[in-house]
Amino acid sequence: MTDSTSRAPRRISIFDTSLRDGEQAPRNAMSPRTKLDLALRIEALGVDAVEAGFPASSAKDVEATRLISEALTTARVATLCRAVRSDVETAVEAAGTRNHQLQVIATASEIHLEHKRGITRRAALRELSEAISLASSLGVPFITLAMEDSSRGSLDLLRATVETALEAGATQVGVGDTMGCSTPGEFGALVATVRGWAPASASLTVHCHNDFGLALANTMAAIEAGADEVQVTLGGIGERAGNTALEEVVGLLAYKSEVYGATTDVKTEGMYEVYTAIRAAIALEEPRNKALFGTYAFATAAGMHQQGMLQNPLTYEYVEPSRFGRETQLLVARHSGRAVLRHVAVQSGLDLDDATVDLLYDKYVLGRADGECVQLGVLREEILSEMAGTTGLAR
Repeated sequence: MTDSTSRAPRRISIFDTSLRDGEQAPRNAMSPRTKLDLALRIEALGVDAVEAGFPASSAKDVEATRLISEALTTARVATLCRAVRSDVETAVEAAGTRNHQLQVIATASEIHLEHKRGITRRAALRELSEAISLASSLGVPFITLAMEDSSRGSLDLLRATVETALEAGATQVGVGDTMGCSTPGEFGALVATVRGWAPASASLTVHCHNDFGLALANTMAAIEAGADEVQVTLGGIGERAGNTALEEVVGLLAYKSEVYGATTDVKTEGMYEVYTAIRAAIALEEPRNKALFGTYAFATAAGMHQQGMLQNPLTYEYVEPSRFGRETQLLVARHSGRAVLRHVAVQSGLDLDDATVDLLYDKYVLGRADGECVQLGVLREEILSEMAGTTGLAR
């Protein structure tokens, strides 16, 4: 891990691509007005860049990019382009040049050169140079080299791509684990190598996918290796298994800043609300067990855990729910214990003997159907009704 004891944490730039990579996944399409609303919500979290879309791909992306570029006040507006003149021109027409971060995709692996593009390395470098030179001549202030499939490209190809882009006017180098096939060790080493090729004046961004569930780990390895910016999406939405989740990077750095020697300016408390708005926009069901944002990420129905948490939440809550706009939930299911039942009884002003507790436990805890979970308030009403003699508990 990074030794951060001798210096202040580095500030990591947060580039949100929920509205571009997140939107291009199946069933995630959003209207331009919806994207505008979400872009403003994402900006309010404190991110540094909001990627509006891929303008050359559709008229709706052009409209969304125009709306978002006109509305953002603190974050950069970002676009994605192929290394094609018309793509660059369309992006600049849609987003203008004020605070515009234009990404130019480079074919950065031999696999893509041969099987996707069917072009030579020389041709790929030539088109890249022309596209970046055009963007620079049009006055775009932030130009990112987006090396697609970096993690499968040879170092020789990657270095030539980086040097070509910087010479043409790129201000940032992007390393992408497009297929989500790298391990943290591999990706960290790659980022460190690429970082060594670029001058300090050129920042380095990373874009990771989650095909093996390693997007967060690879992104954190990249930060350790010197990445200046990370490209993320709320909830990890995106192509195939998704992208690195914004909330996981921000949350981890909020708790482990001293370990990684890095921090961000993103407000943790508002992220879940924005994620909920995105889910509503794309009709995405909330997962039950997702880190930080899962329905039950801060819930427990296990008796042993509940016993500890009733004494002090710290026993089983390292991450504070309120820090992420969430709340602790103690749910009653057949794995709950007597501790939660006694807690509810005391809160209801009831002084129950052990025999009554056992009877209530058998009926209202062990008696729950498989998979049934209820809030403590429901258990309270059940107990009060029982003690009032309305359900015939044998006493």
